Amino acid sequence: MAKFLIIRFSSIGDIVLTTPVIRCLRKQYPDAEIHFLTKKTFKGIVEHNPYINKIHILDNSFDQMLEELGAEAYDYIIDLHHNLRTLRIKKHLKKVKAFSFNKLNVQKFILTNLKVNTLPDKHIVDRNFECTRALHVKNDGMGLDYFIPHFDEVKESDLPTSHMHGYIAVVIGAALATKKLPLHKLEELCAAIDHPIILLGGKEDYEDGKAIAKVDEIKIYNACGKFNLNESASLLKKSKLVITHDTGLMHIAAALQKPVISVWGNTVPAFGMYPYYGRRSNVQYDVIEINKLWCRPCSKIGYNKCPLGHFKCMEKIAVNDIVNLVKQRLQK
Repeated sequence: MAKFLIIRFSSIGDIVLTTPVIRCLRKQYPDAEIHFLTKKTFKGIVEHNPYINKIHILDNSFDQMLEELGAEAYDYIIDLHHNLRTLRIKKHLKKVKAFSFNKLNVQKFILTNLKVNTLPDKHIVDRNFECTRALHVKNDGMGLDYFIPHFDEVKESDLPTSHMHGYIAVVIGAALATKKLPLHKLEELCAAIDHPIILLGGKEDYEDGKAIAKVDEIKIYNACGKFNLNESASLLKKSKLVITHDTGLMHIAAALQKPVISVWGNTVPAFGMYPYYGRRSNVQYDVIEINKLWCRPCSKIGYNKCPLGHFKCMEKIAVNDIVNLVKQRLQK
């Protein structure tokens, strides 16, 4: 019986994007033992995944984790993170056959610095599968997985009465500021949408959510920081439509097969991180971005503020374009 270790330390979206590999590995090696290594912060994303036998956590002691992994006698490592820490793990488990994700950092550097796109026209999910080519594990085309435990399912009674018959989820957070619409744009957007709205984000987004909700406190419910990640996923699952930045909840929404309107600032879909539904899905997504902006993309990740000070990649986004897409999606 083969024994596999899959590694992805962070972050929310990147871990969700590994789930097709996990599922297909399980289906195509049904008797295998599959372990997953991640950071403690992100354990909840994979701990209810039925395709995983055991989860290992990187917490305080790296050496203790290495000792734990060394006792497992793995046959294969599938390294979907590929950084200095995973190199150290592979060196420690030097007798274990390892397959590593190609981050294409040179191509990303060329795109962010020279604005020349040499990246392959391939989603990161399909690039993840390149690590399993030698194992003959193929993509089944079924998209992403996200498993919400029953105790984290949000009940209708937990929602305002005005939202019980349907709502749009608007994800206002993102890891870095240059991936987020400015507050005034979010206020304008939510004011213009003629439908109940639930705002989603972390505790750090609560104050912005509070400001946005003041636009119409009956129509807009600020859920930022009030629910854990799985509960937020449950709210996405119950929504009619999701408006989101390039962030982890965008990928969870895609995993739950929800239609997505994705709004892009300093990052671009060309990095291969756009919503992924698989080949067998009829769900569609939309991309809102400012094309042919000379300074975009300025980073493969993002910044705390626009390095040039003008933030045109988000300031030039036309709110009416998003509102019109919302109307089209709701009509369908």
